[in-house]
Amino acid sequence: MNPRAYLRSIELQRDKIASLAEYPFCIPAVRTLTTLPVHPKVTFLIGENGTGKSTLLEAIAVAWGFNPEGGSLNFTFASRPSHSELHQYIRLVKGVRRPRDGFFFRAESFYNLATNIEDLDREPIGIPVIHSYGGHSLHEQSHGEAFFATFMHRFGGQGLYLLDEPEAALSPVRQMAMLSRIHALVNQQSQFIITTHSPIILAYPDAAILQLSDAGFEKVTYEQTEHYITMREFINNREKMLKLLLNENNSS
Repeated sequence: MNPRAYLRSIELQRDKIASLAEYPFCIPAVRTLTTLPVHPKVTFLIGENGTGKSTLLEAIAVAWGFNPEGGSLNFTFASRPSHSELHQYIRLVKGVRRPRDGFFFRAESFYNLATNIEDLDREPIGIPVIHSYGGHSLHEQSHGEAFFATFMHRFGGQGLYLLDEPEAALSPVRQMAMLSRIHALVNQQSQFIITTHSPIILAYPDAAILQLSDAGFEKVTYEQTEHYITMREFINNREKMLKLLLNENNSS
């Protein structure tokens, strides 16, 4: 047992599931899940669209007590309930220490989070919520600026941070800055679980990379990921790749 981990592993309580043929249990990564170890610093969940990365991360978040649409443990807003029931069938194996902070970041519902903050601050009780996000309306910034303001100002260290595709609105430069921010928070005794398609963010060195596929889970190195391989091939053989892709597109 690593003493610094807030979350040590995730277990699927298979005996409680009526049928593995029904959603979300039919997703291969869920169907094959027994116990999933979590790195004490950073765990990446990667894979093609539809492999269950966000579904699993959402279940972990809800089982921990976060709002399904994102935010800290204090957020309770709901715009359109759409989360799966998976959280009812997983068990979180927690460490001996409890985090002082925590946040579930969802790129797809960040707009709803920003709106809820403005709703709460119309009649603030005490310090306005937006002060924890840099003091400037998240809706009055670009998506990338608002995302980064959240990472920089709201994340305070000694926390469990669950991030679902945080790179969605970030430029490559900001993604590199995100790497630096993750490292600073790890050095402040934080733990991350991140779903991502970004080969930049995925490059964080002290991490476990878990690849989801039709075969289930596989622990891979950075150089084994399709993100790294595809990007390297495209950059190193750009004209050849473009010719192949555009010729295929023209012939269809």
